[in-house]
Amino acid sequence: MIARMPRQKEPQTVFGARLIEARRRRGMTQIELAEAIGSTQRAISYYEVQGGNPDLEVVAQLAKALGTTSDELLGLDSTESYEPEFQTVNERRLWRRFRKLLNLPEKDRRAVLRMLDSLDKTNADRKPRKPGSH
Repeated sequence: MIARMPRQKEPQTVFGARLIEARRRRGMTQIELAEAIGSTQRAISYYEVQGGNPDLEVVAQLAKALGTTSDELLGLDSTESYEPEFQTVNERRLWRRFRKLLNLPEKDRRAVLRMLDSLDKTNADRKPRKPGSH
């Protein structure tokens, strides 16, 4: 018999909901976040579901690992509508398309990110050509 995964529990606090949202925006699993801050998946799950109110040092570590601010995690500031300044219309379009990744299932987001990483590595491995050479 195949064991079923437990149902995902709803967060009981605003902090838990914000932590889940920030982690998903970053495309991280609970395990990856735990490793990034030197904690355990169980602790991350507790913070997300129970709220757990971690001490300020942990909140700061979580914020840093998630590329956000402690204020945003605590609900004091919202960075959700952040949009960088763009030099061109094409940059703005690319940003909007990239933001659509947030709506994809995690498996698909990871596939897209792996593809980007692969293309970036391929591009970085190419030797620059001398002007005029073909």
